[in-house]
Formats: sequence, structure tokens, C-alpha cells
Amino acid sequence: MIIVMKPNATPNQISQVLQRIEESGFRAHISRGEERTIIGVIGDERHLDPDQWNVLEGVERTMRVLRPYKLASREFHQENTVIEVGDVRIGGDQIAIMAGPCSVESREQILETARAVKEAGAVILRGGAFKPRTSPYSFQGLGEEGLKLLAEAREETGLLVVTEVMSPDQVPLVAHYADILQIGARNMQNYPLLRAVGEVDKPVLLKRGMSSTIEELLLAAEYILSRGNYNVMLCERGIRTFERATRNTFDINAIPVLKELTHLPVIADPSHGVGLWQHVIPVARGAIAAGADGLLIEVHPDPAKAWSDGAQSLTPENFARLVAEVRRVAEAVGRSVAEPTDAQTATVAA
Repeated sequence: MIIVMKPNATPNQISQVLQRIEESGFRAHISRGEERTIIGVIGDERHLDPDQWNVLEGVERTMRVLRPYKLASREFHQENTVIEVGDVRIGGDQIAIMAGPCSVESREQILETARAVKEAGAVILRGGAFKPRTSPYSFQGLGEEGLKLLAEAREETGLLVVTEVMSPDQVPLVAHYADILQIGARNMQNYPLLRAVGEVDKPVLLKRGMSSTIEELLLAAEYILSRGNYNVMLCERGIRTFERATRNTFDINAIPVLKELTHLPVIADPSHGVGLWQHVIPVARGAIAAGADGLLIEVHPDPAKAWSDGAQSLTPENFARLVAEVRRVAEAVGRSVAEPTDAQTATVAA
């Protein structure tokens, strides 16, 4: 249920509503807009009578959220959520580009890639330290050593770091090194993991499962939001269909649909979406035209020798071309690509 406060509601009136919610055994989430404060009532609201809340001072009206996902719904929070990570804003007018290798392989590889993507225009470095692989014999990642290398790359370049966490017990470790925690497609419905990242003070990048619907993605986000972490961004990374010409089918429809249904930022991953490097740039352009708030791009200094996903990885030169082309599309739709911040530039200069 949503409680909409009057434009002139006083802080005391809002506090009284919050107290009433807690006394009734529910939790409250406050969303403050330019004109109104909206309070979400979190819990099993089946036995709640909205009319009982309309009599409270300062309350304009109450309404039930019809969607099965409540906190993620645009009904609950009409304005776009903007996630601030360091000096980078995700979900606003600017488009944030995240780039780096599928897997952290060595110190030289991750530092070379970080320097290259930073120079081309990325503001966030991606790289896998823990890798969920279909085959148990495939490279599974360097683990904590990979996390330390990502932290070193951040120290040198000033780039923020996003990396995957695979299990609840890994959350404290990964959160210690990373700026953004990624939930991979295979773990989208790993509910203990979703609850665990919902209880840490780090933004979460939630990838859509390879066979999951948009509603299932939003309900997975709801698990995180319901635990108190409201800094969630959604990632469209392609779904599994009957088509075999590409690795996955990039669901570009999902981007405008998600922007309509939810206030959460939407990130596009065209690298996994198509799985073939030569198609990544045009799909990235299409994703930005469709309304994506950011891109997640795989980049490797020598894709032919990559330990994982070399076929979908761009060279640094091709990544620079992608950024240049995406900038033109962004300008055409009234947006811009986020540039490295003063703090990031100062780190590199030092």
C-alpha cells in the first residue's frame, strides 16, 4: 500500500504516519519527490484497510500497488531513481559506460584494460573474479586475488569497480573490494543471495536470467529492495530463444518496457546479448536509442587469447569506436555519455 502525503504535510505529521506503520507491524519506505512525500507500507498488506489511514493528519490519499512487485514499481516511485556511486550518477540524464574483461586473468591484463577503457570514456571497470561457468572444467576465476587486482586497477585509474558475487557467504568479501555488486544471470533467482546483497550498503547490478520474464526480473529486484537496499539497477543481457545465429537474443523491447514499469535504472549488456563482437556496437547503439541508462561492455587487450568469452570481447580500439558512436546516439535522443570525473582524472594524473 502507498500513502500519499499532502504537499504541505509537516515533518511531524509524516513522523506520526511512520510511527503508526511500525506499531501496526509493518516497515515503511519514504520517497520524497519535489511536491509530495510518498510512504510505502512494506509487509503482508492483505488485511490493511486503506480508509483507516486516510483519517490521519497530512494524508492526502492511500492506494494499493496492483503490481506484484511493490517497491520496484513506477506506481510506488514515479521519478527515476538515480544511484550515486562515488562521483558517478546512474539513472539520470547521463549514460554510464562500464567496461572490462569477462575474467581477471593477471595484473598486466587488468591494468592494461583499465587504462584503455578509461582513456576511451568508461567510468566503471568490470571484471570477473568469481566466474559461474557451465562446465566445471572451465576457468572459474582468480577469487580474492582477482578482487585485489581490481582494487589495484581502481587505485591507479580512479575507475569504480563492478564484479560478480555468487553466493551469500561471498558477499562480505566482494563488498570489501567492489563498488557495485553484480548478480549474474544464473543467480537472478538465488533468493538467499538476493537477500544477502539487500542487506549491504553497496549498489547492486541485477542481471536478467537467460530464460526469465520481465516480471520475474522485477520480482527478483523486489527481494533486494525489500531488505532495505534501494540502490538496484537492472541489466538486460539477452535471453535464450530458438535463434542460434547469436549467443542469445538481445531483448531490446525490455528496455522501454522496464522504463515504463519501474523507476530503477536499466543497463544494457550487448556483449552477452549477442555473443559476437562484430555485432556489439550496433546493438549498443540500439540500446541507448531505446532508453538504456548505461552499457556493460566486455573489452580485452587480446580477445583471441582471452580465458573466457573472447568471441564477444572488443579490442580497446573497437571499444573506443563504440563510445564515439554511442555519444552521437545519446546526443540525438537528448542525453549524454558520462565523462570521467575530476576525481578520476586526478587519480590518473597522479
